[in-house]
Amino acid sequence: MKIALAQINLHVGNINENVTKIVFCIKKAQQFNTDLLIFPELSVCGYPPHDLLDYRDFVSRCQEAVERIAKICTDIAVIIGSPSFNPNGEGKKLYNSAYFLHGGKIENIIHKTLLPDYDVFDEYRYFEPNNSFNIVNYKGKAIAVTICEDLWNDHKFGISPAGKKLYTTNPMDRLIEQKPDFIVNISASPFAWSRIKEKKEVFTNTSKKYGIPLFMVNQVGANTDLIFEGGSLVVNQKGELFDRVRWFEEDFQVYELNEILNTPAHVSEHKQTGMMEMLFRALVLGIKDFFNKTGHTHALIGLSGGLDSAVTAVLAAEALGHENVHSVFLPSRHTSPISGKDAKMLAENINISYSEVDIEPMAGLMGESLSPLFEDLPEDVTEENIQARIRGTLLMAISNKFGFLMLNTSNKSETAVGYSTLYGDMNGALSVLGDLYKTQIFELAEYINRNEEIIPERVIKRPPSAELKDDQKDTDTLPEYEVLDKILLRYIEQHKSINEIVAEGFDSQLTEKVVRMVNQSEYKRYQAPPVLRISSKAFGRGRHMPLAARF
Repeated sequence: MKIALAQINLHVGNINENVTKIVFCIKKAQQFNTDLLIFPELSVCGYPPHDLLDYRDFVSRCQEAVERIAKICTDIAVIIGSPSFNPNGEGKKLYNSAYFLHGGKIENIIHKTLLPDYDVFDEYRYFEPNNSFNIVNYKGKAIAVTICEDLWNDHKFGISPAGKKLYTTNPMDRLIEQKPDFIVNISASPFAWSRIKEKKEVFTNTSKKYGIPLFMVNQVGANTDLIFEGGSLVVNQKGELFDRVRWFEEDFQVYELNEILNTPAHVSEHKQTGMMEMLFRALVLGIKDFFNKTGHTHALIGLSGGLDSAVTAVLAAEALGHENVHSVFLPSRHTSPISGKDAKMLAENINISYSEVDIEPMAGLMGESLSPLFEDLPEDVTEENIQARIRGTLLMAISNKFGFLMLNTSNKSETAVGYSTLYGDMNGALSVLGDLYKTQIFELAEYINRNEEIIPERVIKRPPSAELKDDQKDTDTLPEYEVLDKILLRYIEQHKSINEIVAEGFDSQLTEKVVRMVNQSEYKRYQAPPVLRISSKAFGRGRHMPLAARF
């Protein structure tokens, strides 16, 4: 049996475009005399569709699209993902379904059993869980069709700290009773750099446990803040990785089932990727798809001469082409001449447009206007924030005038502790680095410069500074990033308490201060742009914390 994996980039809500891609892949598979072609989860509508699922017309159009696709599946079987109506009249009105198409019609519909409602997932908001388990019989083979989370209950991701599994049902335990010959898993599993290895183990452990091969097809591309790395894979009956489809790009591969059963496992060299390369490619894909899928072409970046804006500019130029990236340097009297030189050098190195706008006259006028109210009060963070807000206002004016989409350049360390200004450096349509700690950005900059100096070395080596007052350094307000980021990682991603963090050797007063800063800055993050998610816990929809609370 020939089995093909179609790893495609889907556009949420754009049913016609998605169907066009699906049909193209079906015709391609037919040329290879493929028996079975597999697409990702919710491939007709894209993932995640969110409250589009509340519109009956939207789901009906998905249903009609499935029926159109089925008509061309005469000499080939196809598995695609789409929402389906729940005909029972009880429970949620929809299922998250896998459609088995063959003979010009819909032969089987398999519903998702395990519906995640943690982190960025909210599937139980819309879908009814499956409670019947049946394999699909095709060309003398029995197929266990599963949908993403359906294979995750055995893995440690689905186990609570108390050692209990997240779900009471394990779909494969039910399906294996019917003696399937192989497993199909259609997925829309978002990228998280720390979980690549564990994600692979979900599938290798499943095949090893049940002693049958597995084919997993994951979505690739980015939809708003979520990035999907692709990385679809084939695992043999021994739990060995037989092959890996490409990372971060569309791909189409055909396999012979007998070869998987009888040939030693192998993984091609191009599929081995380091962490920094993964982060770089993930962020480039996130920017590219955000612009393509929202209909924008040109990006605007406020260059400061610092590291974060430099890395953002490099990523944007890679994603959109240097001719579509525009930078503006906005100095004040506190800005060092070195920052201007480095900002201009960076722009020249990556060949993006560069302009300068002096904000000092505007800062002076604002100071004069406010002086009757402020009287003889000493200067403080207020005057610093005025500078940031002038920059934010000017950048948004340029964005409005020329139709450029402004990219936010804040990092996760700053965003976590509130070292940012509302309506100033928090402006932007998309936060590119908002899920990377400062220490990770240093590493990413070194990766960018691995072959030649793209980001001026001085930008990487200079102590970070907001340059909102003379001789300012980030460490005037914050701990060293090496320490800060370790505390933040434990508190945000690992959900550790102050006592647990201190028990690992961190200073008690410093840990309490950092956690307090994180909690007190929640109101700022409520007004932040969407953040490209590359970790297991990004700010945004995946981290729901109370705003008016004390904890």
